[in-house]
Amino acid sequence: MTHHSTELNTLLVSLGRDPIRDSGSVNPPVHRTSTVIFPDYAAFTAYEEGRSTHIGYGRNGSPTTQGLEQALATLDGADHALITASGLAAITTTMLALLKAGDHVLVPDSLYSSARAFVKAELPRMGIEVEFYDPTIGAAIDALCKPNTTMIYAESPGSLTFEMQDIPALAKVAHARGAVLVADNTWATPLLMRAFDLGVDVSIHSCTKYIAGHSDLVMGAIMCKEKYYATIKRAHRNLGAVSGGDNAYLALRGLRTIAVRLKQHQLHAMEVAQWLQTVPEVKRVLYPALPTDPGHAIWKRDMTGATALFGVEIEHAGKEALGAMLDGLEHFGMGYSWGGFESLIIAYNPATMRDVTPQWKQNRTVLRLHIGLESPKDLIADLDAGFQRLRAKL
Repeated sequence: MTHHSTELNTLLVSLGRDPIRDSGSVNPPVHRTSTVIFPDYAAFTAYEEGRSTHIGYGRNGSPTTQGLEQALATLDGADHALITASGLAAITTTMLALLKAGDHVLVPDSLYSSARAFVKAELPRMGIEVEFYDPTIGAAIDALCKPNTTMIYAESPGSLTFEMQDIPALAKVAHARGAVLVADNTWATPLLMRAFDLGVDVSIHSCTKYIAGHSDLVMGAIMCKEKYYATIKRAHRNLGAVSGGDNAYLALRGLRTIAVRLKQHQLHAMEVAQWLQTVPEVKRVLYPALPTDPGHAIWKRDMTGATALFGVEIEHAGKEALGAMLDGLEHFGMGYSWGGFESLIIAYNPATMRDVTPQWKQNRTVLRLHIGLESPKDLIADLDAGFQRLRAKL
């Protein structure tokens, strides 16, 4: 389907579908495919010899997954996109594709916890040196680079303590060193941060979150420049961490409404975050969209909006007090992930997930909230009652 607009809302409606091709269907069909039949022996031979763009086998994708890949690549300003079985699979596939034994990779101390487990447990046994850095280091990261540094990895903001990273500064250092800059852009989505305009070479997304938007699928995406596509595609095929047509269909459906959902999420999140700043037990709200946040200037420079995931540092509380607060909440579910229509909350101690940032290596209590599409009035009342229960146990 030819697209004659660069307007975001128009692209979100039109990308990844072709009603004329699909017998007039507004939505593309779901291809549930394993075996793909070749039309003749010549086509089969061409595929075997690598001379064909024929899909060949369901693990290599389908028209449904290809539609999603084309839509995401266009929205993110990438040359190519590849769909993976999860956001974590997008991270691991990219790292395994672009790193080799003897390489040195720099990763932020605010790294997503599952990615943290991967780089600590798997990369060193492959002969890859992993070094954590303070996510707020900016251009000073150059001092940590070595002759064998081939990748700088970023996540802005971090998904637990929400430090903003200076992506253009990291890009300048990476490219001067001949290294690749990979960035997890799940929080901002392709709509709120143009990663490739800021110098990112490979952009990672968990489609599980805002892209799908309804907490009903697990999927990731790798967006990249042409320079890295063949290498990442090879690893993508060899590792087999692919996603099927049903999930691709749901992600495409989620894309249609992502712009309006994000606006509502931000409105609700800002209202709740501002209220939380008035709560006596709250030491700090970790939300880059707030003017009081240390990363606010970078957020304002690099992003066009905010999503609804943020942290709240509170007075250090024990399990009994936290249980009293959280167990009685009516509108906040306790669960991992985020980006859906519902509000979520979890409690954690960042000291268990930090190596080089001293401010988080002390015992602290942080609540991570995802603000959904419920009424902010109801959410605030729910949290207020929760803090009263917490207060009674402190």
